[in-house]
Amino acid sequence: MTQPLILIIEDEAPLRRFLVPTLSTQGYQVDVASTGAEGILLARSYNPDIILLDLGLPDRDGLEVLRELRDWSRKPILIISARNQETDKVRALDLGADDYLTKPFGAAELLARIRVALRHAAGSGRETPLLRVGSLCLDLEKREVAMDAVPVKLTPLEYRLLEALARRAGKVVTHAQLLNDVWGPTGEGQTHYLRIYMGTLRRKIEPDPTRPRYLLTEPSIGYRLNVD
Repeated sequence: MTQPLILIIEDEAPLRRFLVPTLSTQGYQVDVASTGAEGILLARSYNPDIILLDLGLPDRDGLEVLRELRDWSRKPILIISARNQETDKVRALDLGADDYLTKPFGAAELLARIRVALRHAAGSGRETPLLRVGSLCLDLEKREVAMDAVPVKLTPLEYRLLEALARRAGKVVTHAQLLNDVWGPTGEGQTHYLRIYMGTLRRKIEPDPTRPRYLLTEPSIGYRLNVD
């Protein structure tokens, strides 16, 4: 079986020297680019299974590279950046990044994020609309939700919010993405909607709403449906 190909777009030589052996020893194929232009060329040439993208590239901003990649590729893109401002993370996720890892990071966390991204990508093309996570079962075709096989009654907005997270299970979904999915253009900027409906959702599906198991908050960024 062909091992997944990972493209690293990173200009810092020490980090490349850390990443390449770390990923290779896990069985991944690895390709490396040190500029945005080279990265886009390699991505178009080899269509990697996942891209690790730095934002501080020497020839162009990583967000521009992300935007260009997203014009034609749906493969997972994991941002690895020293930029730790919430606005940077939100912008990258809104532009289509699948995840965001702030430097410095450890090998274990990086490998875990890669596994989640690849697992999600492998499942995204399946026809089955059934999502099972722990005691939670969500049937996207029948629009049914159950906990421990007991049906859970949700309002239409609660269901649409849960569905928006389920369709990106394991990934961070920004406030803007959720508001647009659930409320459309009228929801722009209305983050208090999310706080209210996330609270009611948690009371209905979380064993302990004060310590969420499924619906995790990504502070100042959005929410994530935990699939671990």
